[in-house]
Amino acid sequence: MFHELHHRTLFKSITWLIVGFLVTFGVLYFFTRNAKDSLIDAILIQILKFIFFYIHERIWNKSNYGQEIKISKIVK
Repeated sequence: MFHELHHRTLFKSITWLIVGFLVTFGVLYFFTRNAKDSLIDAILIQILKFIFFYIHERIWNKSNYGQEIKISKIVK
């Protein structure tokens, strides 16, 4: 059974944090036209989302729902 190690989950969380930050900042800036407030809000939102994403991934890692063990045959 495949379960992610903590460092893989952490790396996925960080890359998602970057993508999410850029999207969040872009949307906030589009609507407010205020870079400083958009930046502060995007940072706070992403910190919270990062924490909850990591917890969410670790909880899912304890489940085998939707996972399948595949055994490959070695041909000589």
